[in-house]
Amino acid sequence: MTLALFDLDETLIAIDSDHEWGNFIMGKGLVNESAYRLRNEKFFSDYKKGTLDINAYLAFTCSILTNYSIEELNEFRREFVSSFITPFILPKGIELIKYHRDNNDRLLVITATNQFIAEPIVSLLGIDTLIAPRPEIKENQYTGRILGTPSFGEGKLNRLHEWMTKEGETLDGSFFYTDSHNDLPLLRAVSNPVAVDPDDVLRAEAEKEKWLIISLKH
Repeated sequence: MTLALFDLDETLIAIDSDHEWGNFIMGKGLVNESAYRLRNEKFFSDYKKGTLDINAYLAFTCSILTNYSIEELNEFRREFVSSFITPFILPKGIELIKYHRDNNDRLLVITATNQFIAEPIVSLLGIDTLIAPRPEIKENQYTGRILGTPSFGEGKLNRLHEWMTKEGETLDGSFFYTDSHNDLPLLRAVSNPVAVDPDDVLRAEAEKEKWLIISLKH
């Protein structure tokens, strides 16, 4: 079965869900706003520059999960998805998902946004399979740690290979859609790399490699 792989943030949705989660929890007074905003913006800037320390970032974003019960967090998350995410789901992204589903391709979202945030968004998009950093849960409580390799940069390719080995899938004929130059390792591995509303670095690389460039925002 042909794989259709999608990045999530700024690809199928018009915002960065991880960054917006930070804005949401600041708005609810769940964290110290000034300190959290400073670090959140620094990590976001590093991501755009391609210098993000993914382990430090995931430790930062998952630290809030340790302060509340799973039930409380799930309620926060429902409010977040309804208010911050649903308005920014891209109609052209939904059309693209439908195109691949109608072709009987196997759909998968692969993202560096942690599973707690990404899972309900991917469900809203109607995609069953998600590869994302997995926050650890022990005794019905988040620990703040991430299990295994984060799906970021080369880690996306490594996590995908692990999944393909278990599922008996290959990259033959595969598609991957993303906006970010951080995803170049996976773009170079698939049969059909597609730059979606790409950042400047990815656009330059896509033009050089003659990859397809599309917009789902316009």
